[in-house]
Amino acid sequence: MDELAAYERRLRRAGLPLLIEDYSAYEDIFTRAVPLLSLVVTGELLGAVDKDWPWWSNALALLGALAIVMGGVALVNRRRSRRALSVPDRVGPIELAAFVLVPALLPLVFGGQVTSALVTAGGNLLLLALIYGIVGIGLLSIVRWAGRRLVSQLAASLTLLTRAVPVLLIFMIVLFINTEMWQVFSDVSDPALIGVMALFLVVGSSFVAARLPREVRELELEVAADPPLTPRQRFNVGLVMFVSQGLQVLVVAALVGAFFVAFGALAITPAVVETWIGSEPHAIAGHPALSEELVKVSSALAAFSGLYYAIAVLSDATYREEFLEELQTSLRDTFGDRARYLEARRAAAGAAQ
Repeated sequence: MDELAAYERRLRRAGLPLLIEDYSAYEDIFTRAVPLLSLVVTGELLGAVDKDWPWWSNALALLGALAIVMGGVALVNRRRSRRALSVPDRVGPIELAAFVLVPALLPLVFGGQVTSALVTAGGNLLLLALIYGIVGIGLLSIVRWAGRRLVSQLAASLTLLTRAVPVLLIFMIVLFINTEMWQVFSDVSDPALIGVMALFLVVGSSFVAARLPREVRELELEVAADPPLTPRQRFNVGLVMFVSQGLQVLVVAALVGAFFVAFGALAITPAVVETWIGSEPHAIAGHPALSEELVKVSSALAAFSGLYYAIAVLSDATYREEFLEELQTSLRDTFGDRARYLEARRAAAGAAQ
């Protein structure tokens, strides 16, 4: 059992918890999160309180809210044939639905606060999604795993960088000194600029995600995974590849954005900016050379460069080969651990018989 636990820890550290056999979202994720979920529900009892009520009314409301929550727990437990107020030994769809809906009833029953009820339900749904993402899929482990290999992956893709980035910078510089570019983005609101950057992010992510199923199948064949991966295990491997490639795109976009902020602060005077946008630029921290308009234009160009780089890495065969080779080297050890882990499971099952 210690050997199996050690292999499972390695798979989690590699960002591949779904490669663990008999891995269940309900039993291995949400059941372990019962103390946290209970703490959140306890805090949400305050949703029955109204600051305009006298203290004794709020006290009664808290007692009523506690009765509603305990009643919901009792109903769920009776449906599961458990004692009324016992701690769930397994969290399933019914328990998760109760966690989302029952606390949301409190502000609705005590005060008719519809907005507060919707916010409570939405917040609980978001919490469950975060728990599943962080614990179930291992997003933090994936980011750590990809971050440790980011430098080596960028070095492995140096050939593409030396081809794509110079062409990209020349094209971006032409846009950067274009009057219309400054007129459009210097006058755009912050929410609109965030929306534009989010649009580029969604389009770039879609290009990457559309390519991943094929890359995962090729990687599975390359490392000779035995037994073959299940669909959800392929999803886990694809997520590792998506995050790994996404970090590269993010780093390139951030470097391009920083370059244009520095270039603009050195080469584009406030007088020139005023001529382009028709008004005096808004200086940041009292530095005329560093303006809000400069940051907005640089941010827009950084987002566009990230989209360009994401498409370039998908269409460049040399990069894909170098990226996959480095990734295969990293994942080959993990798949080796998986094979030894499955063998240890079979040996343990045989010994138990």
